[in-house]
Amino acid sequence: MNGNEIFMPDQKLDNLLNLAMDATSQERAKSENLNVGYDPTTRLWDVIVKYSESERGLGGDGIQVVPLLGGYAVVTLPETELDAYSDREQVEFIEKPKRLYFETFEGREASCILPVQAELNGLTGEGILVGIVDSGVDYFHPDFRNEDGSSRILRLWDQSVNGNPPESYVTGTEYTKEEIDKALALEETEGRRLVPSRDFSGHGTAVLGIAAGNGRASGGVNRGVAYESELLVVKMGNARENSFPRTTELMEGIDYLVRQAVQMGKPIAINISFGNNYGSHEPYN
Repeated sequence: MNGNEIFMPDQKLDNLLNLAMDATSQERAKSENLNVGYDPTTRLWDVIVKYSESERGLGGDGIQVVPLLGGYAVVTLPETELDAYSDREQVEFIEKPKRLYFETFEGREASCILPVQAELNGLTGEGILVGIVDSGVDYFHPDFRNEDGSSRILRLWDQSVNGNPPESYVTGTEYTKEEIDKALALEETEGRRLVPSRDFSGHGTAVLGIAAGNGRASGGVNRGVAYESELLVVKMGNARENSFPRTTELMEGIDYLVRQAVQMGKPIAINISFGNNYGSHEPYN
């Protein structure tokens, strides 16, 4: 390219693909994005092609095509053929693939949790309680267990299991950490007979995992926010016909969690993911 020439990117190639084509191999190797879709051994690109008319003209010598619905195709072709391929009349646009990530990791990064946890005196939830009032919890899940296999759950009040309610309450059954640990020490089928609380929807388990899972199931990759906290769980009563649990059960659950925290002398963060749309929607003046 001489001093009078101006580089004009191919308008049919997306910006990242144009950038990758213009970059050196060293620059591509250093980037997390530029080489995604490119095989340096075969010098082939996997690209996403938006095309019109018939798919029959998309192929060619050394070009592999996987047609998709909606006028899209995944095309594998030599890097040296990209410019010529984009000149085909039926090819409207070519896009390079993007790297996918686990949403849990991306969510923690976007909410600035990762740097908070990573600092020298990072916040881990140690010394606090995390409580939920939800659909219950899978207490066998590794993220709610310590390294020795014991439970991080100090209390589990299942409002749907009749038998032994907490003091001052009249429904459900309260399970202590000691009872949960005994269940965990058994084969799972036997353990669940001893502590028969179940999270049938999985909602409470997912919520608690985000708030406080320690990541043992994923080798620490997908741990939650307060991953060294101790846990208190309330499973609300069984949903009735055409209805979720009631606000009375939610209020009792919150009351129980606060009373437990006061009795234990520890601060508590409570997550509530149930709600409703009642009440005025008029803005305040």
